[in-house]
Amino acid sequence: MHSSESRLHKPYYRNGPSHRDGADVSFQDIVKIFGFRTVTIGKWVTTQEQQIAANLFFDALCDLMDILQVPEAVISLNGSLSLAFGSGGRKHSSAHYESTTKKLALAKNAGGGALAHEWFHAFDHYICDKLFAKTTSMQFASQCWLQDKQQIPHLLNEKLSLCFESIFLSTNKCQPNEFVNRSAQADKILKIFYYARPQELVARAFEACIQDHHIKNAFLVQGTTQSPEAKMGIYPDKGLRIIFSKNLLDYFYHLGHAMAKSKNIK
Repeated sequence: MHSSESRLHKPYYRNGPSHRDGADVSFQDIVKIFGFRTVTIGKWVTTQEQQIAANLFFDALCDLMDILQVPEAVISLNGSLSLAFGSGGRKHSSAHYESTTKKLALAKNAGGGALAHEWFHAFDHYICDKLFAKTTSMQFASQCWLQDKQQIPHLLNEKLSLCFESIFLSTNKCQPNEFVNRSAQADKILKIFYYARPQELVARAFEACIQDHHIKNAFLVQGTTQSPEAKMGIYPDKGLRIIFSKNLLDYFYHLGHAMAKSKNIK
């Protein structure tokens, strides 16, 4: 076995229920079941690697659905999201979300553990024009929230706004919290503007919430507590994780509930 392909072949820890009963699934099955727009597989991905990856993706997306208590359509962002595996990766990047094409891409050998982070980037982008009036197609909800853009009145939007509030603001709601300050400090030390970007802050907070859940999946998320990044202090601390998780899971539970209800009405 080549060392370059070893990471995909190592088992990723998960403790959730069986979603496939030992059967293999294909990327086409994933597209069909969740309603993703398209899937792109890189030409350097072998048949065996594609099979391993499809099973990992499927289990992780099913686990995410169970954690958030939402239907498949939420995971594919109402059929607007595309997936890519091992194709056209970015240099120094194990995974990324392309807002222009609405594509979530994971690298072949290093993408494991980044799925939750990238999925939230996609969600943050998708939900922007549902949460705010007068947005552009390139904006993210987290950015617009910090810019105090005009919100569209809706109970779900109030709940999502509360999630953003707990990620960005201290309890007096007047200044940035410790999580934002520590992330800005990390940027200052590294001489970059990355960790304190609003869409990165919310994606890392989402990761932390998913990793703290009792359903564990290392392909979906890992590294929010023990990784070098976590030790730099760029993930929320325990107290904030508890508050944010409560708000976030409450939002998604009500979103899933509303979708199930509207489906029944139709």
